[in-house]
Amino acid sequence: MTKTTIDVERALGDAHRPAFHFLLLALCGLCLVIDGFDAQAMGYVAPAVIAEWGVPKSALGPVFSASLFGMLLGALGLSVLADRIGRRPVLIGATLFFGLTMIATAFTHSLPVLTALRFVTGLGLGCIMPNAMALVGEFSSTQHRVKRMMLVSCGFTLGAALGGFLSAALIPSLGWRSVFWVGGAVPLLLALAMLAALPESLQFLVLKGHEARARAWLAKFDPTLTIDSTTRLIVREKGGEGAPVAELFRAGRTPVTLILWAISFMNLIDLYFLSNWLPTVMRDAGYSPGIAVLVGTLLQTGGVLGTLLLGWFIERFGFVRVLLGCFLVGAVCVGVIGGVAHVQMWLFVAVFAAGFCIVGGQPAVNALAGHYYPTTLRSTGIGWSLGIGRVGSVIGPLVGGQMIALGWSNVELFHAAAVPVFCSALLVVLLAVVRRERGSVVTAV
Repeated sequence: MTKTTIDVERALGDAHRPAFHFLLLALCGLCLVIDGFDAQAMGYVAPAVIAEWGVPKSALGPVFSASLFGMLLGALGLSVLADRIGRRPVLIGATLFFGLTMIATAFTHSLPVLTALRFVTGLGLGCIMPNAMALVGEFSSTQHRVKRMMLVSCGFTLGAALGGFLSAALIPSLGWRSVFWVGGAVPLLLALAMLAALPESLQFLVLKGHEARARAWLAKFDPTLTIDSTTRLIVREKGGEGAPVAELFRAGRTPVTLILWAISFMNLIDLYFLSNWLPTVMRDAGYSPGIAVLVGTLLQTGGVLGTLLLGWFIERFGFVRVLLGCFLVGAVCVGVIGGVAHVQMWLFVAVFAAGFCIVGGQPAVNALAGHYYPTTLRSTGIGWSLGIGRVGSVIGPLVGGQMIALGWSNVELFHAAAVPVFCSALLVVLLAVVRRERGSVVTAV
C-alpha cells in the first residue's frame, strides 16, 4: 500500500477554513482579552484601594510590581514548557489557575496578602501571550501570519481597555472587589470552552513525533483530506535540539535575540508605568475618579487601534520602518503629557496617541519574535522576549512610585518616562543595521 504524504504547512495554507480560524482566533483572542483585563485590574482599582485602606500611593508600587514579576517568571518558564509539552495544555492550565487566584484576590484585606496574590496570578498570566500568539501563527499561512498574530494579540490591549470601562461601572456601585470577581469567573468558563475546542499546533505535534494526534487535528481542520493511520505528515523545519533558550543564541540568532529583548525591556518600562500610575496621577492632578480611570482607558483604547493599524502597515512597509516611527512619535507624546495635563482635551489626545504607539507597538515586537523564530522555538522566543521585557515592567511602576514619593512634578515625571521609548527607537535603528549586515531571516523584518 502506498502511503500518503501531506505537507502540514501547505495543507494549512491551501485550505479555506474560515470557521476553524474564527474559532481559534476567538478562543485565543478571548483568552488574551481576560489576560489583559486581569493584568491591568490593579491599576484601575488602585485609587479605591488607597481610599478604603488609607495607605499612601507609593505603598502600591510593590503590589503593581509583584504581578509583573510573576508575569515575568511565567513568561520565562512556562513558554519553555510549552515548547516541550505543547501550547494547548499550558494555555488551558494557566487560564484555570489565574481565574482561581483572581477570585481569591477579592477576599484580601491586607497589602501583604494582596501583593502575594498578585504575584501568583502573574505566574499564570505571563504565559498566555506567547502561547496564544504561537498557536495562531502556527495555524496561519506565511502571508497571513503576522496579521493574525497582531490581531489576536490585540485582545490583551482590548481587555485592558474594557477593564477600564467595566471598572468605572463596577467600582462605584459594587466596590473594587467586584472587578476581581468578574476577572476570575470569566477565565474559568473560558477554560472549559478551550478544553472542548482549542486545537494543538500541528507542526509542534509532528516535530515532537505525535503524528497520531496531529492526524486527528488535521482531519478536524480539513475534513476533505484523506487521512488514515498510514498517512505521513511532514513539516519543513527540523526538530529542536538541546535547551530551547540556548537555541535562541545559535544559528546566527544572537544579535536579533538581544535586540528584541532590549526593545521589549525599554517599551514595557513605559507601558506599565503608564498603565499603573496614569489614573492615580491624574486623580492627584485634580480630575474626578471617573475621568482619571477614563484617561487610563484611553491609553489602552489607543493601543487597540494601534495594534490593528500597525499590523496593516507592517505588511506593507516592514517591521523596522513602522516600529521606528511608532517609538519616535510615542516618545514625544509621553513627554508632553505632564505639560498638557491641565487641558483635558490635549491630555486625552496625548494619552491616546501614546497608547497607539507604545501599547500598540508592543504586540508588533511580539509578532516580530513570532515571525523570526521557528516552531520549536516560537513560544520560547516570544516568551523570553516578553519575559526579559517584563523586567522593565517591574521596574517601571517601582521607579514611578519612587519619583512620585520624592515629589517629582508631572512635567518631570513624563519627561523621564519619554526616555525609554526613545531608546526603543534607537534599538530599532540597530536592528536595521543588523538586517543590512547579516541578512538571513531578518530581511523579513
